[in-house]
Amino acid sequence: MEYLKSWIKNQKKKNKIYIKRKSLDNLENWKISKKKLSHSTNKFFQIIGIRVSSNFNKKKWDQPIMVQNENGILGIIRRKFNKEYKYLLQAKVEPGNINHLQLSPTVQATKSNYKRFHGGEKTQFLNFFLKKKKFVIKSKQSEQGFRYLNKFNTNYLVEIKRYIPLPSRFRWFSKLELIYLLKQRNLINMDTLSVFSCSIQKENKEKLIHTNKEIKNWFQKLNRKYKISYKKIHLKDIKNWKIKNNIFENINKRHFSVIGLNIKSNCREVKKWEQPIIAGKKGFAGFIVKKYNGTNHYLCRFILKPGLKGGNISCSANFSDLKDFKNNNNIPPYEKKIIKYFFNKKKKLYNNVHSDEGGRFYHTQINRMVVEADKKLDNKLDPRFIWVSHNQFLSLVKKRMVDIEARILFTCYNFNKTL
Repeated sequence: MEYLKSWIKNQKKKNKIYIKRKSLDNLENWKISKKKLSHSTNKFFQIIGIRVSSNFNKKKWDQPIMVQNENGILGIIRRKFNKEYKYLLQAKVEPGNINHLQLSPTVQATKSNYKRFHGGEKTQFLNFFLKKKKFVIKSKQSEQGFRYLNKFNTNYLVEIKRYIPLPSRFRWFSKLELIYLLKQRNLINMDTLSVFSCSIQKENKEKLIHTNKEIKNWFQKLNRKYKISYKKIHLKDIKNWKIKNNIFENINKRHFSVIGLNIKSNCREVKKWEQPIIAGKKGFAGFIVKKYNGTNHYLCRFILKPGLKGGNISCSANFSDLKDFKNNNNIPPYEKKIIKYFFNKKKKLYNNVHSDEGGRFYHTQINRMVVEADKKLDNKLDPRFIWVSHNQFLSLVKKRMVDIEARILFTCYNFNKTL
């Protein structure tokens, strides 16, 4: 592990990125209008406004949201070395990374990037995912539903048997090394964890609290009962948001903001560029777990998000701003009971801080936590919650019913079971 620490330290010295804040209305190749914020090529992404209406918690609100109608590639290559699998990751700098450099998948690219609309260099190792026909894992999954509108990426795990030369910022990592690095703050990239979330192995035998049919009926009932809809609106018409000091933000400084960046780097396909980026708060994602006849179960909940079609299954607690809980901001009583459960627990089965993807999100951290249930928890549990076993959770992931926050937290807790 000392050699591993030394390698990461050396990568930080070699791979540089320089960031300056810049006015949204003065970003090179970007235009902000009354309608939207977009690139001059109409590629990459746009930021528009939406007006949301839902009978879930009886809410109506306006917000900006990112539109990127491209299916990105998140791909990891693995290879066997002396009967042990290792995974090819890259030390990648992103403008939004809180520590500049994190360990990313072999390929992490939107279509606009790998088609080189930015005029930069080729994406390395791309052909392993575009031209190969057989994959260990190929799974299309949703992204953040409160900040992206209908955004999906395809997660790949591909196996090779031959030697390939590596650029200096790429390295083969063993599972043991990755488990160690997962304990560090803000080091393993969110997209790396997303790929591994699609590769977790099932348990051999399970004793179930709810049958698969009961979970299906629970989900379908809630999906019929609760609805969410939106209509696109102009940026200038978004209520409770304003541009102040060149930042587009909520008037109560909640949720997130949109800022502009000027970026220079010595290790990206493009050496300098400018872009808007979503600046988030410190969020929270937590699972409550319990054993039932020796089988791990996870307390999941039904959730609706404006950027996803229909209902999704999420972790026990998930919110974008920890201060919302501390300030008691619009948190329903049934959720408050669950959230308090995490902060009243002294023993944490898992507790660490990781970042959202730094290409689109700026310094956005999530405190991920897993705690154990006690016998009192099931008393008056809201019907929007349900206990789901390990294997049932994996089946729901395969059906694309689980949101990204729950997938990644589940992976952090079960990383030793990845393929």
